[in-house]
Amino acid sequence: MTTIKCISPVDGSVFATRDSVSLEAAVAAVAKARAAQKAWKKRPLEERIALVQAGVAELGKANDDIVIELAHMMGRPVRYGGEFGGVEERASGMAAIATEALAPHIVEDSGDFERRILREPHGVVLVIAPWNYPYLTAINTVSPALIAGNAVLLKHASQTLLAGERMVEAFTKAGVPADLFQNIFLDHATTSALIAGNNVDFVNFTGSVGGGQEMERAAAGTFTGVGTELGGKDPGYVMDDADVDAAVDTLIDAAMFNSGQCCCGIERIYVIDSLYDEFVEKAVKIVEGYKLGDPLDPKTTIGPMANIRFADEVRAQTREALADGAVAMIDPALFPEDDGGTYLMPQILTNVTNEMRVMQDESFGPVVGIMKVSSDEEAIKLMNDSEFGLTCSLWTADAGRAAEIGAELETGTVFMNRADYLDPGLCWTGCKNTGRGGALSVIGFQNLTRPKSYHLKKVTS
Repeated sequence: MTTIKCISPVDGSVFATRDSVSLEAAVAAVAKARAAQKAWKKRPLEERIALVQAGVAELGKANDDIVIELAHMMGRPVRYGGEFGGVEERASGMAAIATEALAPHIVEDSGDFERRILREPHGVVLVIAPWNYPYLTAINTVSPALIAGNAVLLKHASQTLLAGERMVEAFTKAGVPADLFQNIFLDHATTSALIAGNNVDFVNFTGSVGGGQEMERAAAGTFTGVGTELGGKDPGYVMDDADVDAAVDTLIDAAMFNSGQCCCGIERIYVIDSLYDEFVEKAVKIVEGYKLGDPLDPKTTIGPMANIRFADEVRAQTREALADGAVAMIDPALFPEDDGGTYLMPQILTNVTNEMRVMQDESFGPVVGIMKVSSDEEAIKLMNDSEFGLTCSLWTADAGRAAEIGAELETGTVFMNRADYLDPGLCWTGCKNTGRGGALSVIGFQNLTRPKSYHLKKVTS
């Protein structure tokens, strides 16, 4: 048995501990979930939807406490009010399309034959959620998986140790069967062993590229489906007809919010040469106005990074870029709270090149490089020069132009005049080392079910 610790980035203290369960206990939890799922999938769809929505509403009642917990566990400032607004939006969006998304596909209904394709729940879905948005990322799968008739086991990251307990407690209180939706504390080795033992029917993993590779290795040969949402290095491109003020406000917020710890955050920005100086000047002014500090202080706009090793990686990338000729636009004297530990000042880098690690490796922190480009063709080439492909953000007044550029980009989502957002009506997906699969939308329901065909020949007299 391993003791899992949540070390608070606020002050380095141990905020919470939980004991991981043994493989035998995990297998027993799966057995309970599987038994509960058989009855759950027989319930009317409307009833499943109502219970899941009630669970979400119950979770909302705890939001004030959750906001404080998130500040302690991973450092997000309390002023931003937590994640419940997005949780409710996504869960409600999936509930609204469930009936249509899960409806039978009728091929024939005649006097001779009935031929149809139904969506069958996988059975037991293991959701492995990350710490950076612990409720938002989890609900992407938990809500549609339960609605579709699956049981769910939820394993959260050690950095947000209490999030899974909170979710399950809320859903159970709302009437979702206790064995159907369970929180489980697992160490890495037991997680891999549980999957390798062919105990679960589908795995949804959000995390690092290395973690995703571990999931696929564990599932190898079991034919267990694995959906992965991994790293990102999302670009923004500001064109000559862009609204510069709107572009600066949105792209810099998308780069710095949550201390840059967003899978779909903006990590590199390309600006057409005619707007470059104006964009950089306005971006610097925004960042200079941030307040780095204690996330429990309502005045704080940027809190600590979740772990010192994450901050150290950003510092290393920044140092390397500066040594290679990049220019730091933000004066460290403006952020004396940067302690060399988890508290890390925001930084904008200019004179960067796409060869620098800060423009290639996932930073996952409050640093962004801004490059000048002379054409759409140059911007497309630079945006595609990445091992990742989650989202891109295009800034132009011309939707046709954005669509044409988007067709050339290797990415999962093309945004125009917005960034860092998940639309529950659209598939959340990626390509390259960002992973495979898709959450939300009709496709999210399809990935959490399997097709089952019926070919019924009628007896005729």
